[in-house]
Formats: sequence, structure tokens, C-alpha cells
Amino acid sequence: MKSIIQISLDIINIDEALETAAMAMRAGFDWLEAGTPLILAEGLHGVRKLREAFPNIPIVADLKTMDGGYLEAEMMFKAGATHVVVMARAHEETIKCVVKAGKDFGGKVMGDNLACDDMVGAAKWMEDLGCDFIVHHIGYDERRGIAAKGRRMPSPLDKLKEVVAAVNIPVQAVGGLTLEQVVKCPEYGAPLVVLGAPVTIDADAFKTADGDLEESLRLICNKIHDYGEVDKGSYP
Repeated sequence: MKSIIQISLDIINIDEALETAAMAMRAGFDWLEAGTPLILAEGLHGVRKLREAFPNIPIVADLKTMDGGYLEAEMMFKAGATHVVVMARAHEETIKCVVKAGKDFGGKVMGDNLACDDMVGAAKWMEDLGCDFIVHHIGYDERRGIAAKGRRMPSPLDKLKEVVAAVNIPVQAVGGLTLEQVVKCPEYGAPLVVLGAPVTIDADAFKTADGDLEESLRLICNKIHDYGEVDKGSYP
């Protein structure tokens, strides 16, 4: 599949999220993500606003669902999301419920392996349960906590090739990647590229990063799109 570039709108103000999303679309992004902070702040209203403003763009709702899987997914699909995120740490039945909601409402399910002891095994397990995509994820608190102790901060790239090799569905890597690392994700076989904190979103203030981003983002998008086909999975 060709590389797909997604912006994670980890912003707590819907008006600013809409402005940032519009900038991302002008720069060449393919997907929008209603990040967890935006969902917590604006809920279904925020997803509806994104859908109204961008009627033809895929929207990922980063629910990080742990329970009540069918209802949470149903609500987001009906609000306009095309993709929802469920956690591998959830019970098997919850993941199955989210997958069923995806089938019932024509949406897709992204399984997130954050905080799993066996991240590779968790990715394969979620694929077996019917997830359409894998989010290989090193968490915000985990990264910052380890760095505060003076230890090397873990990176999604550490096991990305192993995760990609373990599954037959598309993978995206998330969690503190630098700009240079983000651009290289397709080289690892991970065609779903996500830009968020710290590249475009200020993770401490939960607002758009300072500076003139649009031209820089356009160059990033061009570079990633120019990579060509990634031989791992296909966009369903």
C-alpha cells in the first residue's frame, strides 16, 4: 500500500483543532485523528465538527477503549469516525465487540499494543481477533518517566520491524518519534505514518506547536508520499 499520513489532533480546543486540521489538509495529509485529549474535551461533538468540516477525509477516533467496546465504537462511528482504537490490554471480549461494531457500522478497528509486555504477540493477537490495523505504541507517561530517571527513552522503532513481520495488516508506529524517525517509518514496512507530539502538537500545552509549520509539513508529506509502495498490508 502507499504511505498514508495522519495528523494526531491532541488538542483540547475544537476551534484550534479545526484550524490545525485545515492546515494539515493543505500540506498534504491523508487522515485526521481526533486525539484522546480532544475526545476528552469535546467528545462526540468534536468528531461531528471534524466530519462536518472534512466530509470526505478518514477520521480516527483515538478512544483507547478498555470496556464497553460496542457502545463506544458505535457512538463514534455514528458521529462520523471511520476508525476507532481499542487497546490490546482490554479483555478479548471487548476487542471482539469493537470489531463487531466496525462490521455493523462500516468502520475499521485499530488495535493498540501500548504497555503490553509482549508487544509483538499482542499485535498478532489483535489481528487474529479481527482488527484491521495495528498501532505500535510507546506511551507518553512511560517515555517521560523513564527519561526522568536518566535512562534511554524507549522508541516504537525498537521493535517495529518485529511487529511488522508478525502481522499481515498495516502498522503505524506512535510515541515520541522525531521528525527524522517519522519519515523513515515506511522503510520499516509501516505505511501508516502519524505526526503529532512533539512535531506538530505541543504535548505539554495540548495546542498546536509554535512556528510556521505548514511549509515544513508539506515537505514532510511530499517526502513520505514519494517513498512509494510499502509491501505490508493494504487499505481495506
